[in-house]
Amino acid sequence: MNVGIFLNYIGLGSNLLHLSYCHEIAKKYGPVTIITLCKNLDQALEDDPNIKSIILIDKNNKITDIPNISKILRKLLLKKIFIFYPSPRLFFAAKLSGIKEIYNYALFKKKNLHLVNAAKKFTCECLKINFCPTETKFYVSNKKIINAKKYFNEDHYNIVIGAGSSGPDTRWGEKNFISLINKLNENGKYFFYIQCGPEQNQISKNIISNINKKNCIDLSNMSIKEIIPILYLSDMYVGNDSFSHHVTSQCNKPSIVLLLNSPKAYSDYSKNHHRIIPDNASIEDIDHSSKYDANSIGVEKVFNKIINLKN
Repeated sequence: MNVGIFLNYIGLGSNLLHLSYCHEIAKKYGPVTIITLCKNLDQALEDDPNIKSIILIDKNNKITDIPNISKILRKLLLKKIFIFYPSPRLFFAAKLSGIKEIYNYALFKKKNLHLVNAAKKFTCECLKINFCPTETKFYVSNKKIINAKKYFNEDHYNIVIGAGSSGPDTRWGEKNFISLINKLNENGKYFFYIQCGPEQNQISKNIISNINKKNCIDLSNMSIKEIIPILYLSDMYVGNDSFSHHVTSQCNKPSIVLLLNSPKAYSDYSKNHHRIIPDNASIEDIDHSSKYDANSIGVEKVFNKIINLKN
């Protein structure tokens, strides 16, 4: 049966947060087609047997986009579609495309939408099941894993440092990461993989040039498909709210996420998420409007959390 899932999110992390629900739907109907606004989701999920194909939609922010979306959906010959977003535009586009069964979030209820709770409830109701896990298995091919092993030394503890993120106000800052890595290097044998987007490669360069040991690799110029197996093989993630912790946590690796202004929903779904927030802050109050300074999370606090989880 041709079944589609529409993930109306641009960010890779927001899409990967929904992976468990895609797997749950695929468990009932077979491999699914994901329609998304995310340009590199196909690279992240190309080894996943539960995903039939991934279709990129350029935009969905105007009423005038409905005909084009409808045209794309019609070509997919879908029997069912699950829309993980309260979007009237997507609902009408699906209707116009002739899809028989359309399941969607309650329309016009975007305010205070908790991505995890909403997706879990929606999946359970649509599939008529009592329980749906919020995390799942992340698939990486053996070939990619073997190729990525050349970057690893089993004698070292391998940490992915998520130094980049979508906005400067969500970043812990280069100086803090430099201090943390140098402090860890005084404590044991580590190797670090500095993850930033290609447009943020100066962050990686600044960090690596200020580390006392030559035990860092810059991932900023690698593609998503090249980074994924490195995340899979790593021992831990430490960094900002970025796509990487959505991979490492679902690869059953401890993932320390530093929250300065990212809602807790983005890391609310995995037992492997270990969140650190500013002193005297409440995790319930942290959101995109928060204005916490990067230094409100101390290096010592992060260092102690790493040592505690490592041991």
